[in-house]
Amino acid sequence: MIKYFSTLLILFFIQSEVSAQSRAQLEARMNSTLEEIDFVDNLLKETAKVKNESLNVIKIIGRKVGLRESVIRDMKDEISMLNERISVNELAIVMMQADVESMKKDYSEAAVNSYKLKKSFPEIIYILSAKDFNQGYKRMKYFQQVAEFRRDEAEVIIEIKNQVEESKIKLQNDLLRLSVLKSKEERQKDLLLSEQNSRQKMVKNLAGKEKQLKKDLEEKKRIAARIENEISKIIEEERKKSIKGDVSPQQKITGDSFGENKGRLPWPVEKGIITSHFGIQQHPVLKYLTEDNIGIEITGSGKMSVKSIFDGEVMRVFAISGVNMTVIIRHGKYLSVYANLVNLKVKKGDKVKANQDLGEVYSDPDSNSSVLKFMIFDTKYQDPEVWILKNKAV
Repeated sequence: MIKYFSTLLILFFIQSEVSAQSRAQLEARMNSTLEEIDFVDNLLKETAKVKNESLNVIKIIGRKVGLRESVIRDMKDEISMLNERISVNELAIVMMQADVESMKKDYSEAAVNSYKLKKSFPEIIYILSAKDFNQGYKRMKYFQQVAEFRRDEAEVIIEIKNQVEESKIKLQNDLLRLSVLKSKEERQKDLLLSEQNSRQKMVKNLAGKEKQLKKDLEEKKRIAARIENEISKIIEEERKKSIKGDVSPQQKITGDSFGENKGRLPWPVEKGIITSHFGIQQHPVLKYLTEDNIGIEITGSGKMSVKSIFDGEVMRVFAISGVNMTVIIRHGKYLSVYANLVNLKVKKGDKVKANQDLGEVYSDPDSNSSVLKFMIFDTKYQDPEVWILKNKAV
């Protein structure tokens, strides 16, 4: 019985520890997501001051909807974990209580039998009646072992009873947490529905401006083509220098280091949310259209400083109508591109360090938002979200 209980107890605590770690990770992720939702709320409040319905506002609300859905998913996962842990706790309590009762019964019967035996045949007589010293010694050790076993058994009973009480406390805490979490989940669902309706209403309003939206999409393609053209020029210049795809020793070191930091590179801005993702994306309003993005867009509000994501050399600084200034930095064989900048602090040929200021993102007075267009290029355009930190705090 004791052996069986000990195995159960070990498995129970291992499961509880894993559950606690998983819950802690979920809660940390939920808190981080809720912080980002707060940032988006403030961003929307800033945008609302100008009362301007725009494609970017729809993207901001879309990001908020995505974050809200993520919180709800995490809450469902934690609720599932809590239900599982509650079931394990309830089972453990029942089994431990059964063990306690069984052990108490066995202990009581053993104590009674021992008393009867002592009364009719005292231990000292049994020891002294041995035929020789060696047998007497063995009989004495036997009685000592029996006494020690009973003491251990009594301690195990007390320990199990303590574990039962601790499990009951954990069970009550889990039930309370479950109740609170379910209430929060319902609140998040209500907020999600409200945000989805708000977004849908705005999409419907903007759908009537199809001509302007198509024009904006063409403008976006024009800007991308201009950036691609400048990158092509850089590649051609390197070819003419007889590099032919290779780089200098220092550039190679920089490029290798850049590649080794994939997924760990800093964001180019201190605060912001991604409102446009890399690759082919469905248009937020005109569902029959798609846009092929060569980078991502990071949106914030007010003054936003832009920083280099890694050590490198400024290869290009040029103006593009519609997105102000663009800076291209070489990191060995990689290029990072920052568009829609003003108040530049670097020029072509400058050597820059990671997190060095390049300038500021242009803040649009019509939408009260600041949108950075950010790209990473190797032999082709890369998804910047794969390269930069996932857990960006906003």
